[in-house]
Amino acid sequence: MNTIMRNALAAAGLILATQAAAQVTFYENEGFQGRTFTANQQIDNFQRQGFNDLASSVVVVGNRWEVCEDARFNGRCVVLRPGRYPTLSAMGLNDRISSVRSVNANAQIDDHRYAPMPAPTAPQITFFESEGFQGRNFTTNQEVRNFQRYGFNDRASSAVVLGDRWEVCEDNRFGGRCVVLRPGRYPSLAAMGLNDRASSVRTVARAARIEDNRYAPAPVAAYDNRRRYNERVYEADVTSVRAVVADSGQRCWVEREQVIQEQRSTNAVPGAIVGAIIGGVLGHQVGGGSGQKIATVGGAIAGGVVGANVGARSGGQQTAAQDVQRCETVQGQARPAYWDVTYNFRGQDHTVQMTTPPGSTVRVNAQGEPRA
Repeated sequence: MNTIMRNALAAAGLILATQAAAQVTFYENEGFQGRTFTANQQIDNFQRQGFNDLASSVVVVGNRWEVCEDARFNGRCVVLRPGRYPTLSAMGLNDRISSVRSVNANAQIDDHRYAPMPAPTAPQITFFESEGFQGRNFTTNQEVRNFQRYGFNDRASSAVVLGDRWEVCEDNRFGGRCVVLRPGRYPSLAAMGLNDRASSVRTVARAARIEDNRYAPAPVAAYDNRRRYNERVYEADVTSVRAVVADSGQRCWVEREQVIQEQRSTNAVPGAIVGAIIGGVLGHQVGGGSGQKIATVGGAIAGGVVGANVGARSGGQQTAAQDVQRCETVQGQARPAYWDVTYNFRGQDHTVQMTTPPGSTVRVNAQGEPRA
């Protein structure tokens, strides 16, 4: 793959990952039914989107969002945590939202400003035998004291976490070194020193306070395409498929390092890291308009983009934590990293990125969102 194509893929991954980092989808009816409107940036006035005072349910992904009754964030405002809100009546905002904006991840919010807790997502973790979510996999939604019973002891090299935090330990019965994983995608467990070393796993209580040094490096957001309780699914016709080929002979992962920042240095954005997630879905977006709006819970993520956490520069050198992409050359021929798949559901085109070539149809819910 030539340099231009690699840079284009990296830029596309950066755009999609940034959009998916904070996203909110509003539904016209309760229970996530009817027309939808998705925002991945501040909206001062819903009137311009034709959705003023129409929202009755909402799905929040990746970060907190503040929703307000009036345009330009006036009137009564409520902060929504990530999750699914099947009705806005509980917070007195049914058919009353006119503006929305994301809340800074470090912002301190008083408890009385929050909406009632969203509907919880059932916790689940899937381990993969190879990095990049490849090879055999093992999924659990409950405590596992010994991976040996499942034939997966000291085999896990990547993982996807959904719904809640999980503690992963080197030895059985939660002995040895343990690391806490937040919800998201971990393309390599080597970044936390657990590659082929996990032997037990358990969920972490939601109210439990965890010291920062116990957490693994921050994951990439994960798309939860599991079928919801009593959710009806449909078959949508696939209309086109395009294979996107990764760099031949390249295997990449992410590690957290302390690096020295020079005053005149610039932060180059590394290439996108493309990996699979649960159900083989990387991301989903609805066509039309600019083609960049992501219109499903979970968002579209074409792999992870490495980012730096660097403080303000006052001159000279400084040390900062940074996610660093490592790559190595491996034997083998170029192969598709993922497939861009377009399908039509109820007269509307949707695009989804998949880790395996699809059949003639894909399974979706009533809103056209991919389902496993």
